[in-house]
Amino acid sequence: MNPSSPVFPDRARAARRAASVPVQPGPVAAVRPADTADVVDAGRWPDVARPPKASPARTALARHLVRKALKDLSLLAPERVADPAVPSPPGLVLHDPDAFYRRIGSAGLIGFGESYMAGEWDSDDLPGVLTRLAEHVDEIVPAPLRRLRSLWVPSRPAADRNTPDGARQNVHRHYDLSNELFATFLDPTLTYSSALFPAFPARFVSLRDAQHRKIDRLLDLARVGADTRLLEIGTGWGELALRAAARGARVTTLTLSREQADLARARVRDAGLADRVDIQLRDYRDAEGRHDAVVSVEMIEAVGAEYWPSYFRTLRGALAPGGRIALQTITMGHRQMLHTAATHTWISKYVFPGGLIPSREAVDEHSAAAGLRTVADNGYGPHYAETLRLWRERFTARRDDVAALGFDTVFRRMWELYLAYSEAGFRSGYLDVRQILLTEGTPR
Repeated sequence: MNPSSPVFPDRARAARRAASVPVQPGPVAAVRPADTADVVDAGRWPDVARPPKASPARTALARHLVRKALKDLSLLAPERVADPAVPSPPGLVLHDPDAFYRRIGSAGLIGFGESYMAGEWDSDDLPGVLTRLAEHVDEIVPAPLRRLRSLWVPSRPAADRNTPDGARQNVHRHYDLSNELFATFLDPTLTYSSALFPAFPARFVSLRDAQHRKIDRLLDLARVGADTRLLEIGTGWGELALRAAARGARVTTLTLSREQADLARARVRDAGLADRVDIQLRDYRDAEGRHDAVVSVEMIEAVGAEYWPSYFRTLRGALAPGGRIALQTITMGHRQMLHTAATHTWISKYVFPGGLIPSREAVDEHSAAAGLRTVADNGYGPHYAETLRLWRERFTARRDDVAALGFDTVFRRMWELYLAYSEAGFRSGYLDVRQILLTEGTPR
C-alpha cells in the first residue's frame, strides 16, 4: 500500500504523534557522542539525554562483568583479530565507554538500550551482537547476582497496568504512533506479526504471500469458511478480517487503536466487504455474542499476566458450542517469563508498555482454567527471525522517510534496536512463536 495514499493520516498528524512519544519532562539537551550533529531532545527523551547518576561501585561491577563478557564472546570490535581467513564475528564499538558502563550499572538492560539510543555504542551487525548476547545471557551475570536482581532491577510502573483505561493508553503509545510509520517497513498487507515462509532465506518480495500463508493456516485451524461467525480479538490493520470475509465469513473484529481501526475500515470498504466485517473500537473484555470461531494473533502479549485469566475467560465465553479458537502467540521459557514479569525492561519502557510474553506453561495453565483444551500447538520461531530481519532491513533502508514523518534520530535508533533485539530473541531460541488450537474442554 502506498504510504502517500489518502487513507493514511497527513504528515502533520504523524509528526504530532512522533513528538508525543514518550511524553516525559526532562533536563537540558545533550549531544550524542556518536554523532555531534544530532542533539537529543531531553523533553522527549529525558533518560537518554545524559547518563544517569550511578554509584562508583555499581559502575565498576558493570564494567567488570560486561567487559569480560564482551571480550569472552569476541564482541568488542577493536579487540577482534583481523584475519581474512576467519569469518569476522559481529562487533560492538563503544564510543563512550564511561557512559555505557554507567548506564548499565544504574539500570541494567534498560541502560544498555538507552546507551544505544544515545549513540554511545554501535555495531556492524546489531542483530548478530544481540543474538550472541542472548545465547549467553545466563553466563554474563553470575548466579548469586541474578538471585539479587530484585534489589537493582526496577519494578514495572503501576501506570502500565492493563486496566481498561490503561490498556487503551498502552495501545495508543505503540499502535497509534502513525500508520505511515508502520507502512515504511511492513509489506502491503500491513501485517504486524510473524509470517510463514516456504523456504529460507526469505526475501521481502515474498513477505506478502508468507503473511497470507500464516493467516490461512490460522483460519484453517479455526475452520473458517462460508457463513462462519468469526470473532477476531486484535484487528491490526485488517488483513485477517479481509481474508476471512473473502472466504464468506461474517467477521466481528475488536481493537483499541483508533489509527488501526480507521485504516482497517477504509481497506474493508475498498475491498467491497463492509457488509461482512464489523470493526469495533472495543476492549476484548467487552466482547459480545457467541461465535463459531475466535482468532487472536499476537494479542495475548499485550494483555499482561494479571489479565490472562480474563482473556481466556473471554475467549471461552465468546465461543459457541463446538467452536474453535486459533491463537498465534510469542512464547518464552517459563523461568524467563517469571523474571521478566517482575521487572521493568527496555521493551516495556519504550516499545510495549504493559506487555509480557507468556510461556507455553502459562498459556496451558490459564486456558485450562478457563475450560479450554489444547488440540494443536505448533512452533515456528525461525520464521519470525526472518520476518523481523526483513522489517529491520526495510526500516533502515527508509530512514529518510521515517525522518520525514517527524521521528527523530533517537526514535529511529530505538526502533532499529527493537527490531534487531526481537530478531535476536528468535535466532537464539530465547523466544518462539506458536499457533495454538483450543476447543472447549469442560462443560460450561
